Formats: sequence, C-alpha cells, structure tokens
Amino acid sequence: MNSFTLLEQAARRFPNSPAIYDGDQLYATYNELYQRSLSLAAGLLSYANVGSRVVVASENRPELIEIYFAIWAAGMVVVPVNAKLHPLEIAHIIENADASIIFVSSKLAEAVASAVSNHTSVLSSPIAIGGNLYTSLAGTQPGSPVEASVSSLAWLFYTSGTTGRPKGAMLTHHNLISMSIAHLADIDDVDENSSIIHAAPMSHGSGLYILPYIARGARHVVPASSAYDVNEFLDLTDLHPRCGAFLAPTMVQRLRTEAERSNRRPRNLRNIIYGGGPMYVAELQKAIDWFGPIFSQIYGQGEAPMTITGMRRSDHCTTDTNTLGSVGTPRSGVDVRVIGPDGQDAGVGELGEIICRGDVVMSGYWKNPGATADTLRDGWLHTGDMGRLDARGFLTLLDRSKDVVISGGTNIYPREVEEVLLTNPNVLECCVLGRKDEEWGEVVVAFVVSKDHASISAADLDAHCLERIARFKRPKEYIFVESLPKNGSGKIVKRELRERLTKEPTASA
Repeated sequence: MNSFTLLEQAARRFPNSPAIYDGDQLYATYNELYQRSLSLAAGLLSYANVGSRVVVASENRPELIEIYFAIWAAGMVVVPVNAKLHPLEIAHIIENADASIIFVSSKLAEAVASAVSNHTSVLSSPIAIGGNLYTSLAGTQPGSPVEASVSSLAWLFYTSGTTGRPKGAMLTHHNLISMSIAHLADIDDVDENSSIIHAAPMSHGSGLYILPYIARGARHVVPASSAYDVNEFLDLTDLHPRCGAFLAPTMVQRLRTEAERSNRRPRNLRNIIYGGGPMYVAELQKAIDWFGPIFSQIYGQGEAPMTITGMRRSDHCTTDTNTLGSVGTPRSGVDVRVIGPDGQDAGVGELGEIICRGDVVMSGYWKNPGATADTLRDGWLHTGDMGRLDARGFLTLLDRSKDVVISGGTNIYPREVEEVLLTNPNVLECCVLGRKDEEWGEVVVAFVVSKDHASISAADLDAHCLERIARFKRPKEYIFVESLPKNGSGKIVKRELRERLTKEPTASA
C-alpha cells in the first residue's frame, strides 16, 4: 500500500460522497477527486519521470488535494513549501530538491518564476494552479497509478536545523501511512460523516491530516479566504458536519476571543487539534471553558510528522496544570525517551534531550548524510528538544536546544535571521532570541551592535530583512546595545540576554 491507495479505496467505497468543499461550494466528490488525480498524474508523467520531486507552493486551495494525490499516483514526490517564504527561499528549496515540476498559486507565480529563472528543470516555468497549463494537464486522459512501494519517498519536508539552513526530511509512504494510523488510533474519531476545515497551512500540519481523512472518506473543507478568518471558520463549522481542525495555539486564542465576543458556540465543532508551539495553560483553560472538552494536542517534528506524543480529549478533562502543561504521552507505535548528556535515560522528572523511534521517523535528510548521521543514531531520532517525563509517562517540553523561535506555530531559526542582519554594512554583531508573547507564543527580538557607532534604525533593518527573508521571520523588535555579553571563549551568553528580555518586557527598538 502507498498513499495513493487511500484515495483509491475511498473512491471505491464512497464514490458519490463529497470529498472537497471550496468554502460552502462542493468542489469534488470522491470519484471526481480520484479521476482528476489520475488525469493530472498522466499529465505530470508527460513532463517528468517517476521519482521526480514536485514543488507545491501555494496558499490553501482545494486543488492542493488533487495535486498531492496526482503526484503520488505518478510515483513522484511531494515537496510542499510554505507560501509565506520569500521567493529566494522557495528557489533555494527548488534547487536543493532538484525539482522537475513546480506548482504555484497565481499570487506567487511571477515572483517564483523570476527567482528560478536560472534553474534548469524539465518544465521551464512554474505551473500556475488553475491556469491554462494546469487545466490542460488536469484534462489529460487518465491512466493507471504507478505502483510505488511503501519504502518509496513520498513527502520531502523542508525544515531548518541549528544553522538555519533548510534540510529536507525524507518521509516515505510507510511513514505517512503509519502517521495516519496513529492519528486515527490516538487522536481523532473520523468517519465518512466527518469534516476537516483546513484553516492552517496545507503545506504543513493541516496538509498531513489530509491522509487520515481521505482514508475514512470524510470531507475536506478549504476556506474561501486565503488567510485565517475566525468568523469564516465559525460559519463553516455551522455548515459542515462533525468538524475538526488543526490549529496553532495563536489560532485557537483568536478563535476563542472572537467566539466569546460574538457569543458563538459552534454546534458542529467536534475536535480541535493544537500543536506547533507552546499553548499556555491559562489560555487552554479559557478555550476549554468556552468550547468544551473538544481539544487534542500533538507534539512532533517534520522528522517524525505530528507523531511523537499526544494528549487525547479525555486527557484535557482535568484541572491538573501539570497535565495540561505537558505534551502528553507517547503515540501508538512510538517509543519516547529522555536522555542525559551521557546518553543514559534521565530519571523521572529530570531534564534531558527527547529522543524517539518508530515507523513514523524519517529515513534521513535529503542529500545531507552528515546531518542524518547526527540526528539518527542507533535507530533513535534525536530531536534536539529538551524535556522531562513524569512517573505516568507524560512528557513536558521545557526548551528548544536548537534555539528555535516558534511564532504563531511557525519555526523561525535565529541564526538564519542573524546571518541576514550581518549582511548589513552597519551591523557589527547581533543575537536573535524569542520573547514570550500572549498572542503569538513567541516573537523574534534582535539585539544589535552597530559598526563604528553608525547611525542605524529599526526601520533600516526591517527594510533590509524584508528584501532577503520572509516577512514572518523578521524581528518584531530591535534592541540596540553597545556590546553583547560573551564568555571566556568568546561565545555570546544568550542566557544574560534572555534574562534582560524577562526583566525588561517593554524594551523598545
């Protein structure tokens, strides 16, 4: 079995059931989705070979589901890209993945085409989703799906490491199917009368949940708005049956705030899965008070997609803040340990690095054997995250040893931002950290030392960053200092800077 088999089986069982809605409009039944995916797959095979990587860079659109399954039907590899990335960042992923075909939304088409103008690919220009070429490909005479093995590469998910350089986590069909089985076993009660609202990016968490919902013949609802609109989300929960969704904590907070303001308690909202960043206990309790016990939590990484630990809805039926502040217990089919610097298991309640193993864990990093060897050791994925296990097996995530800043559920890597800031001729040194924020979880803050006391402003640095990296990665605050604290070996002592952020929460640029 491979990932396309899930759609094949669902189309056989539920041919006339709704598969995809574009907001309140039916986009495709299961049989239509199956046939469209096969047609598109035949079109792709006229341009590239089995095993080719296909980049998909778009805001959430109903076509993404048929594109993903068409890629798998063609025996190719999905390379999903966050639509919020800078075109140059997208181009880097395209180059690194040796992509043969590129799908982009009309909004991104011109910028991405310019960024990849020097990229030698089978298809010389990106395919605009919904454009003339796309329509032509989708109208190709359908053939039979390629018989891809479960060990074949299916999903190349680009994540960043300690250096901030993108790394492609290689996920096989076996990884994705194992993830889907664990989801249905642990987290979500899905059947053909259920719906998922794709409010979070389908290039990441929400997109991975396409698979278990397809496996159960459920409907996928893609909001008409390309941005997260809480009122639209609430309207859709009233329209579609047994709704679930994956939301970042900041999205949950916005939803709860608007629902309280407008006194709305959506009648069909069955389950909200949150993850991708810290959910503060006080906010979680407010959300439970308003919506009821509908929440589940997942902790995972791109290297073990959505599936390291989790908290079921029943786990949330407690007032114990230690439980609510945890990330739950190991998922089905996953072993989780916390180890000390010596590689031995840490004691109950002791801090250590979180490692895991199981059928969901990636096979390695694309074209990066060094990073693979460093991360996958003796069959265990070393997450780089720090935490502790209690006597019941509940894991509490305490810190990110990789210094990642998680803002609005999106990972931002300090060194990547620092390297951009240091290309400014007036910047001598800098250090990027995350400051806790009630709305975003964390926001990016940059400590900056100017070169030769040069006059430089936050506006100057903001413009500099916007020309080189995605908008969401740029610092929300710049703190100008005479020097950065360093230890005896010359390394920046980030602890002192974090303490300053704690003591001076209103520090301004």
